[in-house]
Amino acid sequence: MTTQPDHHGHELVPRPERTPAAVRVALAPLAPHRLSEMEQHKEQALGAALQDGKLGHLQYWLTYWQAQVEIERRPGLRSRYQAALGAVQSTTGSDAPEFRAARAELRAVESEARQAVSA
Repeated sequence: MTTQPDHHGHELVPRPERTPAAVRVALAPLAPHRLSEMEQHKEQALGAALQDGKLGHLQYWLTYWQAQVEIERRPGLRSRYQAALGAVQSTTGSDAPEFRAARAELRAVESEARQAVSA
């Protein structure tokens, strides 16, 4: 694992290397309840890759979970994500301005996390 600067506060764990094992090890102390989701998603990606012969499914899976770890390991980013997720879940429908604003914030947090792990 490598330590990268966090622009939103301290980091809970170092940023993991880009390997499935390293990402899993980093996720375990941060969000152990998501490990089964990660494994299920990996099995789906592996099945899709075997079915169509494209590694892109596995690359997407790894990038997605690296970004999820990035969100979980940075308290400021995690707070923004949780607040936006809560706002999405508490709105009355997808036409509500609050819903659209919260979805935009979720996308912004996810984008920031993907950019951080791609740098």
